[in-house]
Amino acid sequence: MSLLDKIINSFKKNKSVLGVDISSSSIKVVQIKKEKGAAVLQTYGELALGPYTGLEKGRSTSLSTEKLSGALKDLLKESNVTTKNCGVAIPMSSSLINLVLMPDVGLKRLQTMVPIEMRKYVPVPMSEVVIDWKLVPKEDFIPGHAFSSEESELEKSRRGKVEVFVVAIHKETIENYTQIVRNAGLLPSFLEIEIFSTIRTIFHKPGEGVMIIDFGSATTKVYIVESGIVRESHIINRGSQDITSSISKAFGISLSKAEELKREEGLLGEGGKEDSRQISSLVVEDILRQANGILLDYQKEFGKNVSKVILSGGGSILKGLPELANKTLSAEAEVSDPFKTLKYPAFLEETLKLAGPEFAVSIGVALRKLEELQ
Repeated sequence: MSLLDKIINSFKKNKSVLGVDISSSSIKVVQIKKEKGAAVLQTYGELALGPYTGLEKGRSTSLSTEKLSGALKDLLKESNVTTKNCGVAIPMSSSLINLVLMPDVGLKRLQTMVPIEMRKYVPVPMSEVVIDWKLVPKEDFIPGHAFSSEESELEKSRRGKVEVFVVAIHKETIENYTQIVRNAGLLPSFLEIEIFSTIRTIFHKPGEGVMIIDFGSATTKVYIVESGIVRESHIINRGSQDITSSISKAFGISLSKAEELKREEGLLGEGGKEDSRQISSLVVEDILRQANGILLDYQKEFGKNVSKVILSGGGSILKGLPELANKTLSAEAEVSDPFKTLKYPAFLEETLKLAGPEFAVSIGVALRKLEELQ
């Protein structure tokens, strides 16, 4: 029996699906099923990878595929996962996404032209990457300064052009992630870049510009998304572990104790004294100011507003972050609540709301996987 036959038979026997998110600091899984037309939460779990290399929880690591498979196996067992049918998210750092302007010459000619154009952006031989692309719908094409009555230079340069959204992933990355999950006993049917998983869990109006700030352990990823198209993507080389490290150095305490302080105290409130909260606030405010610069540059270049900011990732559960974000950013900010896309027992509401930002990616992957069963 072929692998495809095994997957199909597995689908028939088990309608549950799994979303897998493997980051530098943790692995997260979410298992869901379709019931009466709704996506229902069955189980979820998270495993810190730091301890697998002798580091504290929350620290970034670099593990071999064998060790990552072992860690994933541990998590599947601890979380009581009962399905092998899964999708997997790939970190943004392992991929390249780009919006390119191409002549409006039709799909047939673009199939030849897009790979040639992408040679300008892909730093490795094209034979080593997998490329996927799609045309941006005309109604989502950004012509230029929408607030100006006169045609701008940007608009003139875009006459007779179409926008093409391109994704490139290194073949070795695909092979590595596929091997990790297969060695853990899972059957992956797709891999997708993490931002697309996150987008699937966010509620926004068509045509509405939204900024997503994903607070990771080592880095913070910033995206501007419109109608499912990633128009801007940036990486800020500071993350939640920088807060922990700063507290540790300032007070001469261990990283594990500093992590506890960070989670317990959160960020500086009004009239707060100089303590761990102030140290945390300085790091976070620097990240937010850089993100706000990206937001303002985007609005200036395209003349389109960013209507709101979604705070996601493990670092966004820090106490006081929404308040500081709304003081620092030029658009209203709110913390992601991806579990809202699922049905679950009412007694879990508070727990899931607090944990939600950490599971945006794994929930988004699971939702796509569930669509495959339709």
